[in-house]
Amino acid sequence: MDNKAKRQGGGGLIVGRNPVLEALKSGRPIDCVYICGEGGSVGLIKKLAKESGAVIKQVSRQKLDEMAGGASHQGVAASGACAEYCGISDILRHAEEKGEKPFVIICDEIEDPHNLGAIIRTAECAGAHGVIIPKRRSASLNETVFKTSAGAAAWVPVARVSNLAAAIDELKSAGLWIYGTDASGEDYSKTDLRGPIGLVIGSEGFGIGKLIAEKCDFMLKLPLNGKITSLNASVAAGIFMYEAVRQRSAEEQI
Repeated sequence: MDNKAKRQGGGGLIVGRNPVLEALKSGRPIDCVYICGEGGSVGLIKKLAKESGAVIKQVSRQKLDEMAGGASHQGVAASGACAEYCGISDILRHAEEKGEKPFVIICDEIEDPHNLGAIIRTAECAGAHGVIIPKRRSASLNETVFKTSAGAAAWVPVARVSNLAAAIDELKSAGLWIYGTDASGEDYSKTDLRGPIGLVIGSEGFGIGKLIAEKCDFMLKLPLNGKITSLNASVAAGIFMYEAVRQRSAEEQI
C-alpha cells in the first residue's frame, strides 16, 4: 500500500485512490465513497462504487482533508460498514426460523448515528427480527453506530435498501401490517401489535416522510403532556418496541 495513502485506524476510513479501489474490487462492504476531483482512476472507482451499491458523495477538498486527518487522500476516501448488510428476505427468514411473527423496525431517514445505534440496540433487546434503513439520508453501520449499539449491530440483521417505499410493499406482500408513528395517530397502548408488524420510526427533525406515511396501515402516537412536542427518535422507538413486547408476552401467557 502507498505509504501516502493509508487506512485511518480510528474512523474506519479508507484513504487514497488505490486503497479505495482495492477495497471495492475485493467486495468489502463499502457504505460511501467520498470524491473531490476527477481523472485517473476516479472514473473506475465511481463505476465500481455504483455497482456495489455504495453511495457516492462529491465533497470539497477541505472536507476531505478534515476526514483524512492529515493523510494524503488523492481526492478519494471511503467508509466501510462495521457489519454485513442483509436482504429483507433474510429478516423474514430469521423470524420464520424462530417460529415467531415478524417484528421489523423501519428507520425513515435516521441520520444521527447515535440514534440509529440506540435503536438497533433496543431492537436486539426487544427481540426484533431486523432493522431496515435507506441508503440515502440515513446513518449507516459505521463505527459510531456499532459502538452506540453496544455491539448489537453484529447480531441484528440490518437491510439497507435503495427504496424504502418499495421495501414496505415487500413487507406487506409478506403479510406484515405497517405501523407509523405520528402525533395524529391512535394511542399506542390501545393498538394491537401482536401480529406480524413493521414499525416505522421517523427522522429526528421531520418525522415520517409523506410517501412513507401513505404506505402505513396505522399511525400510533405517544402522549406528550409537557411543553416539548416531540421525543428523541431512539427514545420513542424504544417505547413503541416495548409496547409490542408487552403485548406479545401477554399473548404467550394466555
